[in-house]
Parts: sequence; C-alpha cells; structure tokens
Amino acid sequence: MYGRRSIFLWGSVFFTITSIISPFIPNEIGFDIFRGLQGLAAAAMAPTALGILGVTSPPGKAKDIAFGCFGAGAPLGGITGNIFGGVVAEYLDWKWVFWIFGIISAISTVASYFVIPLPPPQPEPSMRNTVDWIGGTMITVGLIILLFALSEGNVVGWSTPWVPTLIVVSMLIIFAFGFWQHYLETKTQKRPLMKMSIFKNRKFTWANVLMALFFSSFNNYLIFATYWFQDFQGLSVIQTTLRFLPNGITGILCALVTGHILSSVRGDYILTFSTICVSISSLLFAIPIPVDTTYWAYGFPAMVLCVCGADTIFPVLTLFVAKTLPPEDASLGGALITAVGQIGRSIGLALATAVQTAIIAKEKGLSIDEVGNQGHGLEPWDDALKVGIRGTAWFNFGMSMISTAVVLLFIRGIGIIGGKGKR
Repeated sequence: MYGRRSIFLWGSVFFTITSIISPFIPNEIGFDIFRGLQGLAAAAMAPTALGILGVTSPPGKAKDIAFGCFGAGAPLGGITGNIFGGVVAEYLDWKWVFWIFGIISAISTVASYFVIPLPPPQPEPSMRNTVDWIGGTMITVGLIILLFALSEGNVVGWSTPWVPTLIVVSMLIIFAFGFWQHYLETKTQKRPLMKMSIFKNRKFTWANVLMALFFSSFNNYLIFATYWFQDFQGLSVIQTTLRFLPNGITGILCALVTGHILSSVRGDYILTFSTICVSISSLLFAIPIPVDTTYWAYGFPAMVLCVCGADTIFPVLTLFVAKTLPPEDASLGGALITAVGQIGRSIGLALATAVQTAIIAKEKGLSIDEVGNQGHGLEPWDDALKVGIRGTAWFNFGMSMISTAVVLLFIRGIGIIGGKGKR
C-alpha cells in the first residue's frame, strides 16, 4: 500500500531512534517497551528488503547471489553480534551496544535513501479501506499471550491454572485470526493482512513449517552453547566469544558459495544438507562426552556445521518464496517466512528453557517454580547444569531431525530454484 522503499526507510529511521534512546530509559518496563519498538522497526525492514530484492534483481546469477547474501545476514548478523556484544560488554559500558548499532543504522538509513530506487507512482492509500486493524490486533494479542504464557510457565510452574488457560485463549485468538482473514479475502472487497489462499500451495506451507522448526533449533543451539561455555565451564565473556569465531568465518564462506550453487543444485538437496548440519551440531553437545574434552573435538565442528546449515537454508527458502508467489505477494511471503522464523525462535526458546528447568529441578529435588524464580543459581561444573544443557541439546536435535523429515516428505522435488529456471 505504501511502497516497500518507504516502509523500509521509515523502519530504519525508527530502529535508529529506538536504539539510541533505549539505554537512557531508567526503568525495566520502559526499557522493555523500547526493545519491543525496536522489534517493530526490524519487522518493517526485513520483509520489505526481501520484496525490494525480488523486484529489483533480474532473474539469474545476480538474483541468486543477492538472496544468498541476504540469507547469510540473519545467522551471520546474530553471530557477529554475539562476538561484538562480548567485546563491548568486556571493555565498554553495556549502553554502547545500543549506541553503536544506532550509529550503524543511521549510516545504513542514509545509504538506503540514495541506493534503493524509487518505485513507480501509486495512488494515495485509504487507511479505512485497506488496513485490517482488527486482524492486526488479533494476531498481535494472540502471539503476545502465547509467548507470555510459555515464558512464565517456566517461572511460576506449569500447573499454575492461568498458564494453560492463557495458552488455550491465545490459540483460539490465532485461529480466529485465520478465519477472519479467510472471510475478508473471500467475502469482502477489503484487503486482508494475510491471504489465506497462498497456503493452497502445499510446498509453500511446509516451507514455513520448516522455517519455524529449523530456526528454533538453530537459535537454541547458539544460546545453550553460550550457557555451556560461560555458565557451565565458567569461561569469561571474551573466552566464550572466541569459541564462536568459527561461526563468523564459516558464515562468510557459505554466503559466497550459496549464491553460486542455487542455480545448479536442487533446492531439496540443499535443505536436507542444512537440517542435517544443525542436527549434528546439537548432537555433539547432547552426547555424554567427558567434560574435559578439548573444544576442537566437539565445539569447533559444531560451530562450523550449524552456520553451514543456517547460511544455506535461509536463501533457499526466501528465494523459493519469491519465485513461488506472484510479484504482488512477494512482500507478504517475505513477511510470513521471516515472521514464522522469529516465532519459531521465541516459542522454541521457551520450550527449551522449560526442558532445562524441569531437568535441573529433578536433579536438585526442587520444584519447577523454585528453580524458575531463583534462576538455576548453580556454580560452574555442577552436574545438574550439565545435564540440563544436554537435555536441551537433545530437544534441539529432535526438532532439527523433524525439520529433516519435513524436507524429505513434503518439500522434496522442488528442483533448482536459482538462475532462470522454471518456477
């Protein structure tokens, strides 16, 4: 309605402002609100960036490389951000994490203004006739309630009556959102937030399921690997950061390679490789190897494999969405595939934390709410902490293996998606 370029630029401006202001907020609630506003800004930028790439890059090698680089941005950004955050936390005040990214975002905003081409003129949109505020409110409220219930269940205990009640209420709201979107699309002239008809493409639907499962496992791996090194082994921030360096180096190499293989290797082959890589990464932290085993025997190969998986699966799925949907739905598809990845990360982390909390509580003979309210409160090399982290690694391994099954059963046969090949 407003153009991808405008939404991207305003999102970038908003991200810059919220990044700079956040450290000045004097209380936790206000700080959390501004962090949420940062999320809104990022959510405006990611799908519109995909749409811009989809309509401005001509089919062929250039488009494959563009999507390969964009796909590498998500895991590579997370990895380098982890390293950068560790250095800043060790040597500077924590506020500089936000201020430096605000400065970088400001530079990016100015560059984007001059680099992204202007779209053709569009008629002025009518807010009343085009924006589905009811649907937007429903899906936002539903997801917030769901994530709140899943997160708080680890703190107050899953037997607390309002926790399962909120989960049921959130699911009802989310299902109601789906029915409302279907009604708008089929029974009215108003444009829905999300066309439910795009899910008639079975492979597109399963691609979204794969996105949620994969990045839930990948994100959990990175987080609990950090806990392993920093909490269990008692390493410093910098020592932990150094163990993530293979991620960044491998990520850059994968980004260069992926853009070239998209036009010559079948997409389902790449997806199978991606999911197996992350499965092995989680497995290396799950198996009961001696705790004094050198990092190079298990940590290093796990770090390399996990980013190989992430840097290959993201460009395949995003390019698949761009080529599967009609041009007018490219941003919608990009928004959806990005959103389900983020939702998968959030829900997956809540579930993995529940696994860890339950295991620690069992090992220590405590209740879940006692562990949740006090934190694990364990010293390095505590067996309960070790067993808890390995339990989450098995959970992540299971999710990534399910994602492999999704590829083999439901996404097989998508063929070569890069280059100028058939849709």
